[in-house]
Amino acid sequence: MAGLTGRSPETGARTIVTKNPRRNSPKRPDYSRGSRPAGTGDSGWIWGRHAVLAAVANPRRKILELRVTRNAARELPEGTQANTVEPRALDNDLPPGAVHQGFAVRAAALDAEPVAGVTDPTHGALLVLDQITDPHNVGAILRSAAAFGVRAVVMQDRKAPPLFGTVCKSAVGAAERVAHVRVTNIADTLTEFRKAGRFVLGLAGEGETELAAALAGPDGKGHGPGIVLVMGSEEKGLRPRVAASCDQLVRIPMTQAVESLNVSNAAAIALYEAAKWRPARP
Repeated sequence: MAGLTGRSPETGARTIVTKNPRRNSPKRPDYSRGSRPAGTGDSGWIWGRHAVLAAVANPRRKILELRVTRNAARELPEGTQANTVEPRALDNDLPPGAVHQGFAVRAAALDAEPVAGVTDPTHGALLVLDQITDPHNVGAILRSAAAFGVRAVVMQDRKAPPLFGTVCKSAVGAAERVAHVRVTNIADTLTEFRKAGRFVLGLAGEGETELAAALAGPDGKGHGPGIVLVMGSEEKGLRPRVAASCDQLVRIPMTQAVESLNVSNAAAIALYEAAKWRPARP
């Protein structure tokens, strides 16, 4: 999987190409595999101890059905309504390979915040995901976003996995704690942010400025709370129009020992650097 320091045919960023031995089988996102998908619409399954307990505790998440094993039921908050089932029953309800730890909940989708609610640069830093589709990476990124106090994660409505299943499991509860925004056009949204006074940095291998220097700014005092970090897809990086909509393209300095970083690792590094220049949101 290519990271954010590769070279794409479209942007000049390097990329690693791996051949798929199943040449006639289209590659599909994790959340669409198997006969029992986690959820791709208005509702879906969430599994795993931390993810389910966070969903149950989230007043914004409408719970449709909670199913737990006898041992897991002991960890539910007092008064929580749940169906007690055998582990095999959960295995049958969930996608193959789902590690549920005795917890599963079918819930309604979380409402996305309107983009107008996060445009103001004084409201905190934003993280924008440009067509990042792997649910493990999206979940890990949400976890980092929660850890570093990001105001909201912005995703394209048609090119991002729903907040169910593997995303929530990988986020370890953070999907319930970080606001998300769904937009139709990433490039146009970045333009809106810039007009509102936000400073937009795109992570790309061809960036001439190192991330830390760009965050410090020309006067060494930073850009305030209005930073927007944009992460590109796992394979192609930032799309050309998205890259052109950023104030600046920046890179994470690396040795020659590795070709690239996984996008969730790169996001964690970028958020850590950005947190040095602003107070994190509680």
